[in-house]
Amino acid sequence: MDAVAIDTLTFDERGLIPAVVQDAENGDILMLAWMNRESIALTLAEGRTVFWSRSRRELWRKGETSGHVQHLEEIRVDCDGDVVLIRVHQDGAACHMGEHSCFFRTLEA
Repeated sequence: MDAVAIDTLTFDERGLIPAVVQDAENGDILMLAWMNRESIALTLAEGRTVFWSRSRRELWRKGETSGHVQHLEEIRVDCDGDVVLIRVHQDGAACHMGEHSCFFRTLEA
């Protein structure tokens, strides 16, 4: 697998990139969050996910208050460099509603 540098990623006008979080053990998509350069660097350095909160306009570490930490397996980059896939080992629920995944609902037809 090819490796790319963080400087090759395409961030939006706010300096953010979408991060799809996937359970490394079973492939479930756990959540979608936003990252900036600093949060990606911190995630790599700390071995746990750090995201950018668009509403609070600050960094936040997943599980900081809930204890539901996401331990980093790897970060993959899509072919266009404008989305990252964060593969993790999840402690507890990923969703703030107590569900394993934030994608526990289906859309009505």
